Amino acid sequence: MDKKELLEKLREEKFSGKIIQAFEKVRREEFVPKGGEKYAYRDIPLYIGYGATISQPYTIAFMLDLLKVKDKQKILEIGSGSGYVLALLSELSPDGKIFGIERIKELADSSKEKLKKYKNIEVIHGNGFKGLEKEALFDRILVSASAEEIPYNLINQLKEKGILVTPVRSSILRIVKEKKENKIEEYPGFAFVPLIDE
Repeated sequence: MDKKELLEKLREEKFSGKIIQAFEKVRREEFVPKGGEKYAYRDIPLYIGYGATISQPYTIAFMLDLLKVKDKQKILEIGSGSGYVLALLSELSPDGKIFGIERIKELADSSKEKLKKYKNIEVIHGNGFKGLEKEALFDRILVSASAEEIPYNLINQLKEKGILVTPVRSSILRIVKEKKENKIEEYPGFAFVPLIDE
């Protein structure tokens, strides 16, 4: 599958023009390990070393769709890995401030290098399980690894009406922070690497 076919597939799945444009602009082959470029546009997760993967493009698009990113937002991605999703977020919120937190130092360092041209992205090496308290509150938080239960500590780092999209076991949850009771939607049938607390 080449890039054109992948974009066509995302169009068929009825993702927004904005999301498809972001996928069109960001070169996924720049975020895969050497030798993996020929698989860059297949709709599959790709191994990036250290037990980590870049999620399948469909899954990323699905999560970005649930996140409803707007420009000028403050956004956190937990488990930012290769930096690919951070680049997509930057396209969706070009005047926003985007933070990625990655626990594997080698991945944090190499993604910093790859994302140098994006002036609104900051990659931090650290334990994403705890979020990023010093930069809270966020408009949007995206978690790219699966937790065993709802990470309430991350909901606390959201602004009111902020959105958290996170895998919990084999479902993707979309949680909107509300004053009285948070609104939770569940979408089952996904697989992710586990979110690790160190």
